[in-house]
Amino acid sequence: MIRIFGVLAWLLAQLLSSAAAQNGNPPPGVSISGTATPPAIVNIWPHIPFVRGKDLCQYHDAYGRTKTEQMVDLTQSVRGLLRDGLDSREVVALLTAMDDQLNDQRRVAGSSPGMDVMLAGTFKASLDKVYRDRRPLTRRFNFFNPAPLKELVKLLREPQKQVAWDPLVMRALSGVAYGTYSYAPTCRGDLLVTLHIDLSCGNTYHFQAQGFPEQVMQSIGQQVFETFQQTQFPSKVKMGNKVLELVGAAGSAIGRSPSPRSAEMACQAVQARLPTEAEYEYLSNLGDWNGGVNCSRSKLWAMAGNMVMAPDLPNPSPVRSVSEFPGQHFHYYCVR
Repeated sequence: MIRIFGVLAWLLAQLLSSAAAQNGNPPPGVSISGTATPPAIVNIWPHIPFVRGKDLCQYHDAYGRTKTEQMVDLTQSVRGLLRDGLDSREVVALLTAMDDQLNDQRRVAGSSPGMDVMLAGTFKASLDKVYRDRRPLTRRFNFFNPAPLKELVKLLREPQKQVAWDPLVMRALSGVAYGTYSYAPTCRGDLLVTLHIDLSCGNTYHFQAQGFPEQVMQSIGQQVFETFQQTQFPSKVKMGNKVLELVGAAGSAIGRSPSPRSAEMACQAVQARLPTEAEYEYLSNLGDWNGGVNCSRSKLWAMAGNMVMAPDLPNPSPVRSVSEFPGQHFHYYCVR
């Protein structure tokens, strides 16, 4: 396992140095989230190592109660056995045997190999399922193996052999992923899993979920899809013969304002404007996963001239006067 993480550290260093060489800048410092603009298409090294962490189940079982509470439970167990007619000389031996059996079962379940392989495999399968269900036009998060096919075959035949990495080939990668897992404190067979994704641009992403081993990566796969596939601000999209730049709102991607006039002033402050009805409709048809913004029918959207777009009220027109919605808040984003 130490050798695997040594290779992982070397690979990440190659990615960072490669990006620095291309940009003419020193490698950026690692941060919790990062402020650099991530690449439009993220290519991740397909091998995802998982390391087992602290067994939170046994930890909480040992330290989740005071010694007094543990002695009370033990005393009640002894009294129950005596009431059932068990000889007092056999009580300690029986309790010890029951405790040893429970420890043996946990030891067998925890020592069996393959949990890391299963987590990596189910994560990839879960992420691919989200992509098949949502069907975006462009997939922005990929597992990419830049090594030649013959090298992959050699690796499969000789898994213990050190791989010779080609720095020129490594430039096709955007980053690496790795994770940790531990038995959850609920002691009901579920895992607490954390997945880390480090990109060569300096950004780091962390995802966490808890659940049964065969299901926990479904949540993380959904989180990864939404993080990397959703529309980035700022970004550009082609609409007919023009290119529309999505600027977002002040301090966030989608803003919330007490009036359309206030939203219009916020866009003007960044040399942008509110979308027109046609732009709102077109970007909503693109959706959140194809470079657009879904205009949810449960929201009111600010427009120029103190007008409002209400998708829930299409007849005779979704464009209404702000006077029809007293006391409401309005969502918006800016374009130019």
